[in-house]
This record gives sequence, structure tokens and C-alpha cells, in this order.
Amino acid sequence: MNESEIRVEVIRYWMNKAYESSESARSEQKAGRFTFAVNRAYYACFYAASSVLMRMGKTYRKHTGVRAGVQSELVRPGLLDASWGKFYALVFKSRQRGDYQELVEFSGAEADELISKSEELVKIFENILNDL
Repeated sequence: MNESEIRVEVIRYWMNKAYESSESARSEQKAGRFTFAVNRAYYACFYAASSVLMRMGKTYRKHTGVRAGVQSELVRPGLLDASWGKFYALVFKSRQRGDYQELVEFSGAEADELISKSEELVKIFENILNDL
């Protein structure tokens, strides 16, 4: 496999991980594990964003780099509406709070809203990917 073919496979892999994470978020929500559901909702967005950015020839080593890449490579040029850039930042911060701050709990309604919007954002990222 040449470098281009490998990149195509990795992009496909990240999008599959995005959809798996979305499914996992719904499973965690149904089980009442809302913090884990929020974590998986974020990862769905992260994997989808990583896929689009990789298609654009951009790779990042840290989550903050992907977050910055969403802004600089997708929002600023107008490929992604600024409201979705704000949502990406929100779901990132929510995952950070749930994973690293003590005594943080999300309600079922909060988790449902983040999951629903993350599912929509993953589809938007997939549409951007298909248009590139």
C-alpha cells in the first residue's frame, strides 16, 4: 500500500470510530451512565474531525490541536458554521469536566442534547469529507 492508500484507510478508520463512538454514547445513555455518554459523544466528534482534517493533510498529536484545527481549517474558511465550532468546543470542555473534575455529573437531558448534537456534527463532518 502506498502513502495515499494508507491515508484513505486511516480516514475511513476514523469515520468508523466516530460512528462507533456515537453508538456507544447512546448505549451509555440508555444505561444511565451519562458522564460516559458525554465522553463518547465527544470522541465521536473528535474522530470525525480528525478524519476531515487528515483528508486536508493536517494531523495533530493532541486534542487541543484538533480543536484548534477545527477553528482554523474548517470554521474560518467557512467550511463549517461557527455555531458548530462553538459546539465542538463545548463538547470538548464537557468531556474534560466529566473525565477530570471531581463530583461532575451530567443529567440525562444534558447527555441527550450533547449526544444528539454530536450525531448531527458527525454527519456534517462526513458531508465535508465527501465534498473535499
